[in-house]
Amino acid sequence: MKKNDIFVGLYILAAIIFLIIPMSPSLLDFFLALNIALSLVILFNVIFTKEVLYMSTFPTILLFSTIFRIALNVSSTRLILSTGNPGSVVRVFGEFVGGGDMVIGIIIFIVLILVQFIVINKGSERVAEVTARFTLDAMPGKQMAIDADLNTGAINDAEAKERRQRIQDEAAFFGSMDGATKYVKGDAVAGLIITIINIAGGTVTGMLNRGMDATQAFQEYAILTIGDGLVSQIPSLMISLATGVLVTKVSKEADFGDLLVSQLFSVPKVLYIVGASMIGLGIITPLNTFLFVGYGLAFILAGRTIAEKIEISSIEREVSTEETEAEEIRKPENVAALLQVDPIELEFGYGLIPLADVNQGGDLLDRVVLIRRQIALELGTIVPMIRLRDNIQLNPNQYIIKIKGVQVSEGEILFDHYLAMNPGYVEEEITGIPTLEPSFKLPAIWITESQRERAESLGYTVVDPPSIIATHLTEVIKRHLHELLTRQDVQRLIDNIKESNETLISELVPKLLSVGEIQKVLQNLLREQISIRDLVTILETLADYAPSTRDIDVLTEYVRQSLKRAISKKFFPEGEMTSVITLDPKVEQEIMDSVKQTEHGAYLALDPEITREIINSVQNELQKLEELGKNPIIITSPIVRMYFKRLIQDYFKDLTVISYNEIDSDVELQSVGMVTV
Repeated sequence: MKKNDIFVGLYILAAIIFLIIPMSPSLLDFFLALNIALSLVILFNVIFTKEVLYMSTFPTILLFSTIFRIALNVSSTRLILSTGNPGSVVRVFGEFVGGGDMVIGIIIFIVLILVQFIVINKGSERVAEVTARFTLDAMPGKQMAIDADLNTGAINDAEAKERRQRIQDEAAFFGSMDGATKYVKGDAVAGLIITIINIAGGTVTGMLNRGMDATQAFQEYAILTIGDGLVSQIPSLMISLATGVLVTKVSKEADFGDLLVSQLFSVPKVLYIVGASMIGLGIITPLNTFLFVGYGLAFILAGRTIAEKIEISSIEREVSTEETEAEEIRKPENVAALLQVDPIELEFGYGLIPLADVNQGGDLLDRVVLIRRQIALELGTIVPMIRLRDNIQLNPNQYIIKIKGVQVSEGEILFDHYLAMNPGYVEEEITGIPTLEPSFKLPAIWITESQRERAESLGYTVVDPPSIIATHLTEVIKRHLHELLTRQDVQRLIDNIKESNETLISELVPKLLSVGEIQKVLQNLLREQISIRDLVTILETLADYAPSTRDIDVLTEYVRQSLKRAISKKFFPEGEMTSVITLDPKVEQEIMDSVKQTEHGAYLALDPEITREIINSVQNELQKLEELGKNPIIITSPIVRMYFKRLIQDYFKDLTVISYNEIDSDVELQSVGMVTV
């Protein structure tokens, strides 16, 4: 057991023993002195701590010190009533503080009680209650601010975790302080009650047991009681003061003493005014001229000294800044910082800054956080940090999206307007500014706030500017997510499941496949919007087929077939007939005959004329689905799927190609066309 544990245990055990077993006056003197010393230690620790959480155990300290002090009070009461000799500390406090006068002692004791109970305890209790309430109310906002900083790259995951833990610690601390202040209040009430009992009980005891008259007994026991009350209430007052200081402490960085002095005596103008006022009071009024004029001159001199220090500090700071700038100019440029490329960037003109500024009511940062969560749930991978920054070179209402430092998309927003889109069945038109929706390039109209309600009542889909940007950003990230998946990301995903699937990982990596090969399989899946969230199934499939083939494309096809339930749910609505296009067996045979195998994998060497005919046929068949308002889906044989997808992917970006082996048995399909040549 540690020494500190033994000390704390003995401290609490002693308090319990004092409540039961009588102690000698000399032993009581020892513990009363210890109580005063510990109270001073607590008070000055609270004053000079830089942050409230450095005293996170204060509610417990408050409880322990209160119990210990009450135990000593009970022991002193027992000695006062039984022997009339509670020790030198109690007697000296009663005689010295009161100056040997019982009336003065009683008045001083009552004043101490009133100051502690009405001023310090009441204020500390109220401040603790309000602080706890505001701390709890502010928690969601602080959490969102941390998420925003994490999302924009201002902090990393470790710093975000530390700041979240600090918020939780602060909430727990101030919640505990709200309750702990009740100990101080109860202690003051208990001290007052014990004092009344001591005076009444002592007077009766002196008259009955010691043969004193009423006046002599009252005076004797009143002095002892006052001493007992003072020796208890002065440490209690210091603990109450410590409580008040702790719950009102604001600064988290500066030393309390430096902060207090700097805030009170750092403005020369204030000291000049105070000095002049004090001199005026000393000269004009009958007050002590020498004293007030002396104070006034001292304040004026102090103000002059501080003004000189401020001027010197300002000059030194200016010289230091110039020297630093000159040193930076002389330094070779730090090229390393310029080599960093953000995976995803959203840059916007100054007119769109209010959308991202929390102080102006913008919630774009919160939406970016939600985008990362949405994609993680939908596609099973972590989206890298999305950097948001303003760019004065853009038009005020323009924004651009960059992937790895290269612009891949852009859009333009009319601030204080809404985007209204006709879902296809609204016949009545509304007036507005024609435009194209930036994500899917659909026709739309910019409308004002006053038109919004009418547009929604007509059936238009109305979207606000932050939602437009968030949707556009989401679609761009999904299209390029396979590019953003790095080996380090894959290793992190593997590590996440390694603990519960250690056998699988040890068999697969690196014996059968390297992390880079697994990365390529996952990139193939993400390229076609297939979720990799079920990573265990994916790795199990790779472990099954990797011994027979190292061809990444073939392994991808095996994985897709093992994910057929998820693929079917994504592309084929449950309980509905899905219209699709099929591939002519002749076309499939033509494609397979053109596949060339090499040591680096297979590639397609199809005749250009046949390729053009296939592309034209696909385009004609897709028009049929488009007229029916259906999603473009083509069904092929398993062996042909990957080659056909590779053939047409540059011509039809959003076309989904699925093999028969990737479709669940309960899916209902209806062929509305066939790709032929």
